[in-house]
Amino acid sequence: MLDRNGPLKGLRVVEMAGLGPAPFGCMMLADMGAEVMRIARPGQGPLFGLEQKHNLYDRSRRSLVLDLRQPEDHAQAVELIDRAEVLVEGYRPGVMERLDLGPEEMRARNPALVYARMTGWGQDGPLKNRAGHDLTYMAITGTLWSIGPAGTPPPPPQNIIADLAGGGMMLVAGVLAAVLSARQSGQGQVVDVAMSDGAALMMVMQYGLKAGGAWNDAMRGGNLLNGGSAWYQCYETQCGGYVALGAIEPQFFATLLDHIGQSDNPVFGKQYDPAAQAPMQAALREMFLTKSREEWAQILEEVDACCAPVLSMTEAPDHPHNRARGTFVETDGILQPGPCPRFSGTPTDPPTHGDAGHVTAQEVLARWGG
Repeated sequence: MLDRNGPLKGLRVVEMAGLGPAPFGCMMLADMGAEVMRIARPGQGPLFGLEQKHNLYDRSRRSLVLDLRQPEDHAQAVELIDRAEVLVEGYRPGVMERLDLGPEEMRARNPALVYARMTGWGQDGPLKNRAGHDLTYMAITGTLWSIGPAGTPPPPPQNIIADLAGGGMMLVAGVLAAVLSARQSGQGQVVDVAMSDGAALMMVMQYGLKAGGAWNDAMRGGNLLNGGSAWYQCYETQCGGYVALGAIEPQFFATLLDHIGQSDNPVFGKQYDPAAQAPMQAALREMFLTKSREEWAQILEEVDACCAPVLSMTEAPDHPHNRARGTFVETDGILQPGPCPRFSGTPTDPPTHGDAGHVTAQEVLARWGG
C-alpha cells in the first residue's frame, strides 16, 4: 500500500480510472495525502502510446484491476466503496447506474459517501450524453471566443481551462466541501462537476466587466486582458524569444517605463486610453526587439515591472525561482511539477511517477478494515 503524508491523510477515496480531469483531481487529492485507490478496467492504459509511468495524472496512488462485469470483481468494488468516504467517477451519465454502482445504490449502503461525478456537460441538459473535450466545453461558455486575436480562429489553449481548472480543480473543491459537510452531518451527497460549468466560472470577472460596460464582447482580442492593451502582451525580442508583460497597475507601468528609459515619452502618457494602445504597442514592439530575452530579464525581473521571460518546458525547471522553490521535482528520472499548494503543518510527500504499482482488492480491504 502507498502511505502518504499531507493534510488529507486518512481520507479514503475510490477512483474509477478514466482520462483527464477526474484523474487530475484525484492526483491532487493523493498529492495532499488522501489514500486514493484507482480501479482500472482490464487492459486499460494511457493514450498516445505512453508508458504508464509517464501518465503523470495517475501519480501518487496505487491501482487495482477489476472487471466490473464479473460478479466477484463487482462485489469487491462495492465493498471498497462501502469503506470509502469518497467515490470519484468520470463516465457519461448513466454508466455507473448500468453497472449497479450508481449513487442511489451506493449511498443506500454508505449514507456518508461523497459521490463525485465528473462529466463534460453535467448530469442533465440536452448535451449530457454527447462526447466532448476541453475545447468544446469552452466553446459554449464564451471562454474560447474571448481568446486570441481578431480575424483568426480562437487558438486551442491546450487542455488547461475546462479540463483542469474548470474540471479537476472544481472536483477537488467540491469533494472537500462535501466531505466537511458529511463529517458534520453524517450525510454524503452527489457532487455534479461539469467542465462546461467550470469553464464558464473561469470567466466570472469578464462577465462582470461586460455587465459594467468595460468589456466589448464583439471585439475579440481587443479587451483589457485578451490582447487589447499594450501593457498586457507578449513581445518578441532580438533573439527570437519572448517576454510577457503584465504591467496593469499604474505604479508597475511607471516602473517599466523608468527602467526602459521611456518615462518622458508622450506615447505612454495615457496608459488606459483605448486610442493610445496601438501606438504604445508599436513602440513597445520596436523597443523589445533591441535586446535579447535574457537581457530584458536582467533589466526587468528584479524590479516591479511585471515582466518575465517566456520559457519553454525545457527551460522552465532551470529558472532560478523554480529551482529555489523546488517547483519541479524528479522522480525516477521523470521531471514533473511538484505538489501544490504547500502546507506548513502537514507537509506532503514527493510525488511518484504515473505507475506507483498495483495492489489487490483484498489488500485494500484488509487495510481499510470492516
